[in-house]
Amino acid sequence: MCNLYSITTNQAAIAELFRVVRRYEGNLQPMPGVFPDYPAPVIRDAAGEREMVLMRWGMPPRTGGPPVTNIRNTSSPHWRGWLKPEHRCLVPVNSFAEYAPEPNPETKKKDIVWFALADARPLFAFAGIWATFNGDRGTKSKPIPGPHQVYGFLTTTPNAVVEPIHPKAMPVLLTTAEERDVWLRAPWDEARALQRPLPDECLKIVARGIEKEDVLTAAIVAS
Repeated sequence: MCNLYSITTNQAAIAELFRVVRRYEGNLQPMPGVFPDYPAPVIRDAAGEREMVLMRWGMPPRTGGPPVTNIRNTSSPHWRGWLKPEHRCLVPVNSFAEYAPEPNPETKKKDIVWFALADARPLFAFAGIWATFNGDRGTKSKPIPGPHQVYGFLTTTPNAVVEPIHPKAMPVLLTTAEERDVWLRAPWDEARALQRPLPDECLKIVARGIEKEDVLTAAIVAS
């Protein structure tokens, strides 16, 4: 389950690649480590124009429990309404991480393994869905009342790059303009074909260690 990713590309570059018309009003700081319940940029279709907004990571659960960050079972009635085009979104990403299955013999801790399309961490998107949640978010000691706009993203069978690290699933990655258009606008019967692993040759491990932020991403984008 992917519960950590980075987005460090600046707002102007995100807007250009994803053809955003309405941009988030404010400074979008680099986020070399995005964790569940963090606010992060999301792109959705609004009356035929793409807009960038900040949402909290984690969809409402089917029953009590923590927010749901990753969605695999798209045949579940719980997710069916949010799979319509009006609730789909693009989640901008430079890299994502999974914990190694076994501890590192030297550190005695599980390595954090970062994946990207290439060493330079070019921008891509997760296939996301979003909703409005009226309950509290934040911590139990400092709850933040709703309503909140929240998001999660789809996962699928891992490819040969991710499988040795996380054999259960990998995020659904959208790497072309055509895929992003289909995801935002097509009927589910067409869009569901995108819930598939990225080809092995299109993904690589770009960092491995104990860092919970892809600090190299931030350095590359800032340079």
